[in-house]
Amino acid sequence: MKINRRDFLKTTALTSMYFAGFGIPTFAKSGPKKNLVVVMLRGGMDGLCAVPIKDDKNFEKLRSKINLDKTLKLTGDFDLHPALKTFKKLWDEDNSAIVHATNIPYTGRSHFDGQNLMESGGKIPYQVKTGWLGRGMKTAGLTGKGLALALPMPLLIRGVPMNNNYFPVGDRLPSKDTLNLIDQVYKEHDEKLLGENLKIIMTRELTNTASDDSWVLASNAGQELSKPNGPRVAVFEVDGFDTHAAQGSTNGAHADCLSDYDKIVKGLNQSMSKETFDNTLIVTLTEFGRTIKQNSSNGTEHGYGSAIFLAGGLVKKAQIYTDWPGLKKKELFEGRDLNSTIDSRAIYASAMSTVFDVDFKKITKEVFWGENLLNLSDKLFKV
Repeated sequence: MKINRRDFLKTTALTSMYFAGFGIPTFAKSGPKKNLVVVMLRGGMDGLCAVPIKDDKNFEKLRSKINLDKTLKLTGDFDLHPALKTFKKLWDEDNSAIVHATNIPYTGRSHFDGQNLMESGGKIPYQVKTGWLGRGMKTAGLTGKGLALALPMPLLIRGVPMNNNYFPVGDRLPSKDTLNLIDQVYKEHDEKLLGENLKIIMTRELTNTASDDSWVLASNAGQELSKPNGPRVAVFEVDGFDTHAAQGSTNGAHADCLSDYDKIVKGLNQSMSKETFDNTLIVTLTEFGRTIKQNSSNGTEHGYGSAIFLAGGLVKKAQIYTDWPGLKKKELFEGRDLNSTIDSRAIYASAMSTVFDVDFKKITKEVFWGENLLNLSDKLFKV
């Protein structure tokens, strides 16, 4: 039976699944297998809501309608949003940390431009067609070691062949007939690489079930990452951080998004063995922060500086690492935003250097084009 590309797309749409680049897993080169998990917080995560500074009367006044009425205690200077219970548990175990007043070197306020740059690691929107994580994996020789829990394959992880994109939707797995049809299309169009990927899919145990629950998806990913010959990279996405109106405080839209992130951390932590979690690093990524002042709709506008959450056994210790710029008007970016004093790409380069066991200078050269980034590996991670 012949099938054209239009019929092929209809068939694959009916499976409610998307496959791209299943790679043949290989064992880590030496020592215990290390895993890197990136959670993209789309919309502009409000670092000042997630990790508020304590006893700043001006800040409290500027956010009188959205201040937190209760928090989780961290340090003498900062608290934690109460939605981040698992993160706080890991903090108490020295398995989580925060980098505050940080961001990618992007000072515009466009979601489209900002999200493109947070994934590509570049400075000019849409100029770079690959992601910093994909380039880092390629530098480390980790072909086919990515598991992207997102549709479609995010830009962040592009740039290394044979990555694995698996996002189950609905309780139906692709039937044998469907897989045979896809295989026929590949053969007819001489798409050798796609055909090789399909063979991997057809022999893979697709036991994951559908869920929009972050904990379930993270648990599935944790099981895959725990396999000695499984993937070493996973990517998640949490949407909804663009809280222009009704941001909420202890409860509300922003709290719900933070809770989704916390469920991911919880699912990974609970589904992994202690040894696996001890050798895992979970980092967050967002395009920008929010304005220090609330707007008339009890929300916040697009800002600049934000915060990065770090979790997992590869975190050096519980700490808030920051070069705090202050929140007085003269200390704010353009008089309205938390400033960024740490280039977040330095954190990501340090994370990849630690997890992938690749020299930091090589990472900066091949992933970030020789940018003069600060090596934070020994300050943030167990090296």
